[in-house]
Amino acid sequence: MSTHDISLTVDGTTEALTVESRTLLVHALRDELGYTAPNVGCESGKCGACTVEMDGDAVKSCTVLAVQADGSEVTTAAGLAEGGLDPVQRAFHDEHGLQCGYCTPGMLATTHQLLDENPDPSRAEIRRALKGNVCRCTGYGNVVDAVETAAERLADERGESNESGERTERPRAEAED
Repeated sequence: MSTHDISLTVDGTTEALTVESRTLLVHALRDELGYTAPNVGCESGKCGACTVEMDGDAVKSCTVLAVQADGSEVTTAAGLAEGGLDPVQRAFHDEHGLQCGYCTPGMLATTHQLLDENPDPSRAEIRRALKGNVCRCTGYGNVVDAVETAAERLADERGESNESGERTERPRAEAED
């Protein structure tokens, strides 16, 4: 089996390693470099537990060869914030959008990409964005609430508000959950 020397930046740290041609990014991150935030789930791209941000896009790292990530910037759930939780992580904590935590790294990476692309998603848009992330614990209601809360907090950080200077709260639509 041929090997390749690659370099990537993971959570702000430049990493150099030698990988076999067939090594998946999730295994390079976990087994070779010791990053534990992407989890190995289905290894077929269906569960989303291994999702990381690669060059700003949420990717399922079990579907990316490590050699394809050469020169890329990879952010795991652990690298989302320095010195504490970022607004998305805090919202997941506050809204109980996690239980066992196995799916959480993928949910966080997917949520970051969604909110970068659509800062004020509807509940239907949130569910559509998260459809590739499987959670067997939460029932998704709290996850959707967490994404809404994160969107609201990020809007507050950007200074977005309505005419009266206040951010409008959307009612939680329990019937959707």
